[in-house]
Amino acid sequence: MSEVSLSRPEFYNNRELSWLEFNKRVLALATDETIPLLERLKFLCISSTNLDEFFEIRVARLKQQVQLNAVQTEVDGMTPLDQLKNIGEVAHAFVDEQYRVLNDVLIPQLADEGIRFVRRTHWNKRQQAWVKEYFEQKVLPLLTPLGIDPAHPFPRVLNKSLNFVVSLEGKDAFGRSSGMAVVQAPRSLPRLIPMPDTVTDGKYDFVFLTSVIHTHVGELFAGMSVTGCHQFRLTRNSELYVDEEDIDDLLIALEDELYTRNFGDGVRLEVADNCPLDTARLLLRQVRLTEADLYQVNGPVNLNRLMTLHSAVDRADLKYQSFVPGFPKPDLRQGDIFESIRQGNILMHHPYQAFMPVIDFVRQAAADPAVLAIKQTLYRTDPDSPLPAALEDAARSGKEVTAVIELRARFDEAYNIQIANRLQDAGAHVVYGIIGHKTHAKMCMVVRQEDDGLRRYIHLSTGNYHPKTARIYTDFGLFSCDEEICKDVHKLFQQLTGLGSALKLKRLLQAPFSLHKTLLKMIRREAKHALEGRPGRIIAKVNAVTEPKLIRALYKASQAGVQIDLIVRGICCLRPGIAGVSENIRVRSVLGRFLEHSRVYYFQNDGKDEIYCASADWMHRNMLRRIEVAFPVRDEVLAARVLREGLQIHLEDNTFSWVLNADATYTRLVPTEEQKPLTSQRVLLKELGDAIELR
Repeated sequence: MSEVSLSRPEFYNNRELSWLEFNKRVLALATDETIPLLERLKFLCISSTNLDEFFEIRVARLKQQVQLNAVQTEVDGMTPLDQLKNIGEVAHAFVDEQYRVLNDVLIPQLADEGIRFVRRTHWNKRQQAWVKEYFEQKVLPLLTPLGIDPAHPFPRVLNKSLNFVVSLEGKDAFGRSSGMAVVQAPRSLPRLIPMPDTVTDGKYDFVFLTSVIHTHVGELFAGMSVTGCHQFRLTRNSELYVDEEDIDDLLIALEDELYTRNFGDGVRLEVADNCPLDTARLLLRQVRLTEADLYQVNGPVNLNRLMTLHSAVDRADLKYQSFVPGFPKPDLRQGDIFESIRQGNILMHHPYQAFMPVIDFVRQAAADPAVLAIKQTLYRTDPDSPLPAALEDAARSGKEVTAVIELRARFDEAYNIQIANRLQDAGAHVVYGIIGHKTHAKMCMVVRQEDDGLRRYIHLSTGNYHPKTARIYTDFGLFSCDEEICKDVHKLFQQLTGLGSALKLKRLLQAPFSLHKTLLKMIRREAKHALEGRPGRIIAKVNAVTEPKLIRALYKASQAGVQIDLIVRGICCLRPGIAGVSENIRVRSVLGRFLEHSRVYYFQNDGKDEIYCASADWMHRNMLRRIEVAFPVRDEVLAARVLREGLQIHLEDNTFSWVLNADATYTRLVPTEEQKPLTSQRVLLKELGDAIELR
């Protein structure tokens, strides 16, 4: 094997730049003519929402490091300042491309379909009168103009809120002539407003709230002349900072901290591209940013608010065709789910197969007098979901209910606090996991009194207990009453709720204790087999690969001759195809209608295949700073399903797959003339869904 140092920076992609490459792939779907038009608009909006969170968390963190004069480098050799500079260059070009796609591609094509954004310069007299009435009745009562003068400093604008900077001439009733004001658009107002058919011939004509306010902003400043009105939006640092070692109650501390999220330090300023530079610079000074943080955009500053168009337009031909999720065998649509599980392990593959059996599992447990206890982890879920409601019912009926709720699930903190309070009020035991380690494992255990004694039933998953995301995220779930796995799950809950040393597990792998070291061991085992002339094979599907020790182990395995395929949706710091280092590693990213979320690990193990489904990505935080679970799929039939549906079908995808190159760029695969186009998600929809013929 080569003695080349595997720590050289050029062997690693920068995490932040790799993420921006991922978001480019999301945006590419907005221009894909094979995708229905309104779905393409959604992909544009998703790319905008993604970028917001990137600035709120990742860029904010880098800015803090620069302020603290941090010069430490990542494995790729970049300092925080280097990263900010590179991010700025890539992000500015990306935002320009977003608005090019909106203005030059999507808006004209939407107009061709009779869906129009009617600009204020094109309003006829009836429309002008309707807009004026709408402004006076629906908008004006909610607006609070904020003049800027020594007695009225620049307002603390909310994170990502829509605002207008207004320049004025003349004096007000008190003789003031500061010449500048800010108008904040209330978040309760829709950003996209449908025009009634009484004023337009089009069925789907819309006006932007920005146009409505811009047209009538002068009514807020009686006796003064508006010389300029320009929209802007400030993105703030949204990371929550709680000293977990110096608090008495994590829930109360997070509730206090949530309010401050709207007023963190500024990290990005977006302004309309017709905003004069001197006005933009004034805004930058007020929010303590530089011109490097300024993004001038040709359109609405909040692209993600266009998402509402998808539900506002009733055009099935411009959306993905609906489908009915399938059910596994045995059919779980009716009958005793516990009896079905006793017949054998049951594998679920969402969203191709229904999430309803997971809900029924908890509901039946809550209603079944033979069930004595229910224990469940909740990382992200919907407060309106039937799952928390079923746990409440179970607790009120006298069952022992334990909920391990991760309050620190980013951007879902408020929902999780709400659910925690409800469950506590119902009499459930609610714990918040382990200080310093987010509880990211997905587990539910039911303890039932049966004729032969107590029996445990479990559900393990790669995804969250969230009925809404289960319709758009791909995930595997396993029902089982296997005694060894159930004992492991019992030990994990005991560890999460109580105190004591780490308990030895027989079947499950757990972070932060056994998962990382076992993965390294299995990678090294494949390398050993390859060096001895036996086949070596690794396939893994995860959302991100960033953990340096795992990457170096994969490099060594590649050098030994192990054939490695990684299906990595998002960030990948590993560089494939480097001569003498990673020429036996291939990396691809699969995107599409559903967000690829399942984590699957496959090791050939000299013909004794090992397949795990997991909650953990191959990142430092998942390996060492979170509570994670990887569960083996030992049943041969189910293991074959996971291998094909979770891995092999994605390696065959030649339409919605991007291949990572050694220079950190991605190339989208296009089927050759000899190849038949294959879209993995489409194949799985046909095979697992309760089949309508897909267009």
